[in-house]
Amino acid sequence: MTSTREPLAADPAAGPVRQGALVGRRPSVPTERLLAELVPPRHFADASFDSYVPDAGFPTQAASVARLRKAADQIAGGGKGLFRRRAEPVAVYLDGGFGVGKTHLLTSLAHAVGDAAYGTFVEYTNLVGALGFLPTVEALATRRLVCIDEFELDDPGDTVLMSRLLRELADRGVALAATSNTLPGSLGEGRFAADDFLREIQALASRFEVLRVDGEDYRHRSLVTDADGLPEDVVVAATATRPDATLDDFSALLDHLATVHPSRYGALLDGVGLVGLTGVHAVPTQDVALRLVVLVDRLYDRDVPVLLGGAGERELFSAEMLAGGYRKKYYRALSRLGSLAADGSALLG
Repeated sequence: MTSTREPLAADPAAGPVRQGALVGRRPSVPTERLLAELVPPRHFADASFDSYVPDAGFPTQAASVARLRKAADQIAGGGKGLFRRRAEPVAVYLDGGFGVGKTHLLTSLAHAVGDAAYGTFVEYTNLVGALGFLPTVEALATRRLVCIDEFELDDPGDTVLMSRLLRELADRGVALAATSNTLPGSLGEGRFAADDFLREIQALASRFEVLRVDGEDYRHRSLVTDADGLPEDVVVAATATRPDATLDDFSALLDHLATVHPSRYGALLDGVGLVGLTGVHAVPTQDVALRLVVLVDRLYDRDVPVLLGGAGERELFSAEMLAGGYRKKYYRALSRLGSLAADGSALLG
């Protein structure tokens, strides 16, 4: 379960790339890398059931650990390939708010099983787009377990695609595990006409055993995630002292993200150890906000600290966005960005 890293390939038509900036980078990501990177993120490289400490105030946490330990034993004992048992495969769904440790538990399950593919929902849809549907099924069907983090359906096409993909994998005896902030029967709610796709959504829901994980956002327990931004000169000076740091104007970065496919946002961060952003402000529209969410997820996966100038995290997403169908994505992004901003501020001494 190792990940390969390849150097960025610059787009000759884009002109010279200023060293130390994300803007201008146009990573080339071959399909082999997409497959190789279906592993738990670096942030959870050492995650295990033993390192997850259940909160005694929320019994569902300990209950989920116990059930997942049993699931790991079931999956590991189920055989592989032609020798895989034909009994109904394990399919578990971790539902809970952001920051309660769902990803920790999912990566722990992946580590315990060993032979697992691990990715976010968007990474699997990107994989289908890159390889085609049947080659994706064939590639994933060689694994004992397929883990899907942050399972949230954003459009009807993705609903049908993921339902079909999971059906094919389950029919081949592959175990499934997923996390989300939304119960499987409510996927897509508030984002598209879910009634039109109720059959697909119910088919998805029926495949999973739901494990509720209650609790508080652990990232909020020791830090505030709506802090004001840092002085701009501090951000500039701090990034100038590190060869692995990047410095970008926030508006320019948002514009650049629109020119890079989200499946390449991880590669965009190759070799980056610190991200500095000046002029941070409220994102203007939902499409821009959703691209920023994906970037924050990739930063968090890689434990890349950030330095936020301008307005910082405060009012990054509008009240309307935080009340809409994507609100759980935005709150998760704020939670993760706050953690990374705290790491960045700690570097300033």
